[in-house]
Amino acid sequence: MPLSTAQRARHGGDLVVESLTALGASTVFGLPGQHALGAFDALRRSGLTYVGLRVENNAGFAADAFARVTGSVAPLLVSTGPGALMTLAALQESAAASAPVLAIGSQVPTAGLGGGRKGYLHELVDQKASFRDIVKSVHTVRAASQIPSALAAAWASALEAPAGPVWLEIPQDVLLAPVSVPPVTSLRAAPRPLPPRSELTAEAARLLSGAERPVILAGGGVVRAGARQELRALAEALDAPVATTFGGKGAFPWDHPLSLQSWLEDAHTTEFLEDADVLLVVGSGLGELSSNYHTFRPRGRLVQIEADLGKLESNHPALGIHADAREALAALAEAVAPRPPGTAPKAAAGLLTRVRDRIEAQGLELEQRVLRSVREALPDDSPSFWDMTILSYWAWSAFDPRTGALHSAQGAGGLGYGFPAALGAAVADRDRPVLAVSGDGGAMYSVSELATARQYRLPVTWLIVDDGGYGILREYMTDAFGEATGTELSRPDFVALAESFGVPAVRTTPARLRADLADALAAPGPSVVVLPALLRMYAPTHLDRLTGDGAHGGPGPDQG
Repeated sequence: MPLSTAQRARHGGDLVVESLTALGASTVFGLPGQHALGAFDALRRSGLTYVGLRVENNAGFAADAFARVTGSVAPLLVSTGPGALMTLAALQESAAASAPVLAIGSQVPTAGLGGGRKGYLHELVDQKASFRDIVKSVHTVRAASQIPSALAAAWASALEAPAGPVWLEIPQDVLLAPVSVPPVTSLRAAPRPLPPRSELTAEAARLLSGAERPVILAGGGVVRAGARQELRALAEALDAPVATTFGGKGAFPWDHPLSLQSWLEDAHTTEFLEDADVLLVVGSGLGELSSNYHTFRPRGRLVQIEADLGKLESNHPALGIHADAREALAALAEAVAPRPPGTAPKAAAGLLTRVRDRIEAQGLELEQRVLRSVREALPDDSPSFWDMTILSYWAWSAFDPRTGALHSAQGAGGLGYGFPAALGAAVADRDRPVLAVSGDGGAMYSVSELATARQYRLPVTWLIVDDGGYGILREYMTDAFGEATGTELSRPDFVALAESFGVPAVRTTPARLRADLADALAAPGPSVVVLPALLRMYAPTHLDRLTGDGAHGGPGPDQG
């Protein structure tokens, strides 16, 4: 549909950007397309910051990271059909990680909605149906007057615990329709609170206060709820060791005497959790990775605090408390009977020694050296974003995020997350360097975003571990079938490629990694560090537990 001069006046697209501004948005990620041009034209006249990426899926990952690090809704603006569908993998990750992304897609003109089959460009019989099983809610606008209220409803849905992505679509003719209503200046979208029920809090406090060996497993819900202080207060009151899931890293201080860290794919940790007479699981559904591939078999009572109703008792019977983690932990910290310090720190230290001894016996000095170099080079308060690659699987268990945060795509497990997500985090805070980590296979999903990094001068250092293919899949297939198929990749000279985008790059070695990475992180703007290295995973522990042969198994997830 061609644009006329008359349509350059205030139109439906202006209601979109005015509503987003009134709701508190500051930044919009996206990629333009023909049906969405009304909204993009309005962006030009707004005070919103627009960050355009080169692929819609990467724009979704950037919005996901912006939402994670700010705790606010991140608008994502894309076009119809192929543009909309390209966001699905990113929105699946946001759903798994409870990241409040507000995805706004255009639609064909209203005459084509509902399967009208008018033959419009990008036309789908039912575009929103593709999103229903992924996002929290789906919203459709059919008239300009609906835009502010629909956006407010979608905004509240995205923020309401458990947070997550939502999809809203607006037809092209609605975005282009002239409007004469006053600009949107007041719009509220307050999510409903989710406090714990008092009788459940009292029962949980009774169980924990009477426990001889209480243990806490903290998941990503603790981080998302901003409940670190409440978790620490409860753990110290109970003298209870705390393990964190991979998504919950940073919820509890890594070096605290009660810290069990994050070795959840280790049978020693699994057995420690099983031995608790009362295990408090907060902000986790005890899914595949958190349960060491469903080999976890608790022998005591479980208390589970979870904002996602569908995850309560989804894997194990428990005293289920449907509540926001922060409110529930604060209520428990006030209700439990404090106990004097006892043997819990010694038990926690003993577990970490057993885990460390198991790893040290496997001859994995290179992997530990590389991860240690990354930790030493990265400033304490810098966030890091990890793609699905072997070094990331090590980081899930062994990396101390300190006062920064570790984010990865371990929720949905798709490739290509690390670099575009790091760009989104850098948009949120341009004063701190951000680290992205990818394998060479995952890097190829998002190399085009080097142009985005250069265009916006974003302080992201991209570490690419080049092992010639999909390394973890190579290991899995070789172990299972004797040889690998489809895992070896032809790839570019990543240093030369980055430099062709105007991004400084260096090829490093394990011996120089710490210094090269520190230099790159300290320099302004984007940079790339390429490490040619063949890394290995630590041995699994879940396989022997499944067969009853004892405690030794646990590879990472099933993506390379």
